Amino acid sequence: MPLHGIRILDLTHVIAGPFATMMLAHMGADVVKVERPGVGEQLRNVPAFEGREGHADYYNAVNLSKRGVAFDYKNPVDLAAVRELAREADVLIENFSPGTVDKLGIGWRELSSINPDLVYCSLSAYGQTGPYAGRSGMDEIIQAITGAAHVTGHADGPPVMIGAPLADVISGIFAAYSVVSALHGAKQDGRGRHIDLSMQAAMLYALGPRMADYLQAGNVTQRIGSENPFRVPSNVYRAGDGRYVKVHCSNDARWAVLCRILDKREWFDDPRLTTMAQRRDHRAEVDAMVAARLAEKPLKDWLPLFIAHDFPIAPVNDYAQALSDPQVQHRDQLVSLDHELDGPIRAVGPPWLINGAKVPVTPPPLLGQHTSEVLSDWLGWDADRVERFERERLCRKRDKS
Repeated sequence: MPLHGIRILDLTHVIAGPFATMMLAHMGADVVKVERPGVGEQLRNVPAFEGREGHADYYNAVNLSKRGVAFDYKNPVDLAAVRELAREADVLIENFSPGTVDKLGIGWRELSSINPDLVYCSLSAYGQTGPYAGRSGMDEIIQAITGAAHVTGHADGPPVMIGAPLADVISGIFAAYSVVSALHGAKQDGRGRHIDLSMQAAMLYALGPRMADYLQAGNVTQRIGSENPFRVPSNVYRAGDGRYVKVHCSNDARWAVLCRILDKREWFDDPRLTTMAQRRDHRAEVDAMVAARLAEKPLKDWLPLFIAHDFPIAPVNDYAQALSDPQVQHRDQLVSLDHELDGPIRAVGPPWLINGAKVPVTPPPLLGQHTSEVLSDWLGWDADRVERFERERLCRKRDKS
């Protein structure tokens, strides 16, 4: 695997950070996730899915292929062990509130002094500095502040949040990308890097292509439902059997093909609709025409015609339909795993094949499952040293209580 031998100390929680470290684990890195003893991170404790009471399925979905250790940052013995692991790590990723790791003594400045080639990624809502640095932020808040919610929904309705934590996931993807890039740099010059990754900045970067309309022309994009602001027709339509389908006419050549598929030569001959600009001027009329025609037949009759002409089309699937799609089945992306506490679990595996082969995926860790193992692997502690550590941390815990 490309990242085989890379050690990553994962001090993250919830979705964005754990998604980043899971990506790195699926590229072969040895990811060790640190959690609070007896409690674990927040995602272990969110309400269970209906019918899955007592199972940490949300946690499991973003913590595959990691090892887990349990340390109490308020216990000096445990904190010293975290520092020792950081000394041996290639990468540390954290998403505490800005300033927290510095107060704990495990911030970039302190750890880079004992591990000069460490790549240290701080992932936060708004970044480590600036007027918003101390603010709380999460996926839906980031969707709101970056404009993603403003352009989602129908023109006559309120802004709508995207129905999945994409701001979290996008931030995690950029974190993983920046970490791998920084690792390459560290390999070249032997110097570590501190990555300050803001969820707000990551989401803006992802929205950048559509923001060009404002940046260059001064136009503030408005909500238009499932339509495309630049392409007509492009919308979600309802076929004769009630199934929704997305049809996207991306250029003038495809307009001719669409007219042929729908058996509407008169549309192609209409001089008012020849170019994309003209069709945008008649957006409502064109949209209504296509909607009425598609409603005349069930989706199963339309799909083969569109596919035969290589025209962009897809049914609007729910999650069950999306996961049972023949292409998903062909790529065998779903993974089935046996979890010691949660039993058989299924998850969406990584999207890449390497040399045509699936990436191996292992179950998420139990809370603190690999503490002794990691202390031995990373720090070289023998059984006696591990046992002494456990006694010392227990004594400190008793003293504190």
